[in-house]
Amino acid sequence: MLNDQAAGLRAMQSKPVTKENSPSGSPVRVIAVASGKGGVGKTNVSVNLGISLCKLGNRVLLMDADMGLANVDIMLGLQTKYNLSHVLDGEKTLKEIIVEGPGGLKVIPAASGVRRMAQLNAMENAGIINAFSELSGELDVLIIDTAAGIADSVVSFCRAAQEVVVVVTDEPASITDAYALIKVLSRDYQVTRIRLLANMSRSEQHGKQLFNKLSRVCEQFLDVTIDYLGTIPFDHDLRDAVQKQSPVTISYPNSAAAKAFKEVAYAVDSWPIPKGMTGYLQFFVENLFQSGH
Repeated sequence: MLNDQAAGLRAMQSKPVTKENSPSGSPVRVIAVASGKGGVGKTNVSVNLGISLCKLGNRVLLMDADMGLANVDIMLGLQTKYNLSHVLDGEKTLKEIIVEGPGGLKVIPAASGVRRMAQLNAMENAGIINAFSELSGELDVLIIDTAAGIADSVVSFCRAAQEVVVVVTDEPASITDAYALIKVLSRDYQVTRIRLLANMSRSEQHGKQLFNKLSRVCEQFLDVTIDYLGTIPFDHDLRDAVQKQSPVTISYPNSAAAKAFKEVAYAVDSWPIPKGMTGYLQFFVENLFQSGH
């Protein structure tokens, strides 16, 4: 198995994305979705944001990057035969493990309950992401649904992405852990901009108050800019959708939560692309390789 894994990594790294071979066309926007703690609805946000962006005409790929405790496929009720562990071992290509999700969303499943997948080093993470080079001309947005917390894989994906969205709820543990994550990213890895999404809020005003509370502390003590991305309200329709293993943006498109995700997707779609960027995916891969070295 170790020989297979080494061969797989060598194959994935044999043709790294460079300025010379990066496909032309629109850059791929890479967004890492993270949270300080589990249970704040991060994966729900990743899934429904992805579907909402699809509805705006984007080609969206969602990568389940919670390597040891994958749950995107479970949330969507998808039957997956292969996952990222098969790519790492050289058994399958990235294209071969992608599954079609609802609403046009494409999904890269992770391995659930595979311990070694939760302990990948930075170079192994980079090897997996380098396999994305074959997809660069086929997608507009790549969403990385990271694990909760501040594990090495979370930090690797966040520092390499162009945009980091931190999902937070108005409870002390969520706020404290979100601050800890932002502190690590800004202090140790020079991530200078974070987008904050308030989830399961009583109202948009309540979500903005939560944003103001956390952003004031972050900007006072850390060298980071916190931007308000939006508020997703607490919604019983969303809970029902989770039970049905169906995204709320599909099951209840007129619900308060679905409308809020639509607004967030509009905001994401309007983010400017940095000048001189030949390709977001290329930038993502290069940064992951640098973190590996």
